[in-house]
Amino acid sequence: MTFQRARTEEHREIRRRAILDMASAMLDEMPVAAVTLNELSRRVGLAKPNVLRYFESREAVLLELLDRFLQEWLTELADELDAGVGDDLPVAERAEAVAAILSRSLSRRGVLCELFGAQGSVLEHNVSVAVVARYKRASLDRLTTMTSLLRKSLPELGDDATFCGLQTLLTAGALAPYRTPPSSLEAAYDSDPDLARSRLNPDDYLTGALTVTFLGVLARR
Repeated sequence: MTFQRARTEEHREIRRRAILDMASAMLDEMPVAAVTLNELSRRVGLAKPNVLRYFESREAVLLELLDRFLQEWLTELADELDAGVGDDLPVAERAEAVAAILSRSLSRRGVLCELFGAQGSVLEHNVSVAVVARYKRASLDRLTTMTSLLRKSLPELGDDATFCGLQTLLTAGALAPYRTPPSSLEAAYDSDPDLARSRLNPDDYLTGALTVTFLGVLARR
């Protein structure tokens, strides 16, 4: 991919989208830690200083991708919850249905979970105040959207829907590394049945954790 000099705002926006799209493609084939500005620049066909004209750092690229992925996921989640949670179900059954839908939906979005898991420890570092503030404002908007979706399916959550939404994302992010265990650990599990009992299934764990969260919050209320 090669570009001529971007001379208009439209061309600059095309360039930004191309950088983001290439970074997204890289995340389909490598972990977050392996994405570098040098490789991104090479693949997108720009010199590294030119990439830095559009994004101040690798982390700024990944933060913007995280927000894009969150928006895409929430759009799909709205349809999934509408289709999978019956209004006539008792509240406990609706809570279990919501937990299962959230878990299945997030299990299909491993990159989103990995990025969210890296947010506090990696992505929010090496960025300016302006960039991280812009992302945080967008993040609060996404959490508001998620809160509304949860309240629609489980109005009984009330104000605790925000807590449940944030807990969902934090848990999914924390479980992201367990989706790709190192080969040495897999070999240890295969060689020792006792060790294999500690093998964690992230999807099952997320479903269980969210079910307990929703039912616990409802019981407390």
